[in-house]
Amino acid sequence: MTAGRRYLAGVATVAAATLALSFVLLPPAARTGVWVALAIALALQGPLGWWLVRAIGTERFLLVWTAGIAARLAVVAACGFVIAPKVGLELGATLITLVAVLMSCVIVEALVVR
Repeated sequence: MTAGRRYLAGVATVAAATLALSFVLLPPAARTGVWVALAIALALQGPLGWWLVRAIGTERFLLVWTAGIAARLAVVAACGFVIAPKVGLELGATLITLVAVLMSCVIVEALVVR
């Protein structure tokens, strides 16, 4: 299996697990924040992860990885300070989900890169 396919399978697994757990573990009021966080994380992670997979073995790999981490941090900050409060999402569930999904996808990247 190619690195791109492994990456896609890993991210799809993270998304499916997050969605399934949101129905099992959370009250209905918190689910909206989880779903929004999942959408934001996947919208960010998809291009960043693909960019990293394409940079495997090149001189720019570390630069791509660092830029991706910085972008993730900026999105978490924006979600915590602007997006979630403005939309009225439950802050705890939204941020925990956002960070958990992004870090899970970083683990997927690590597995794909090795």
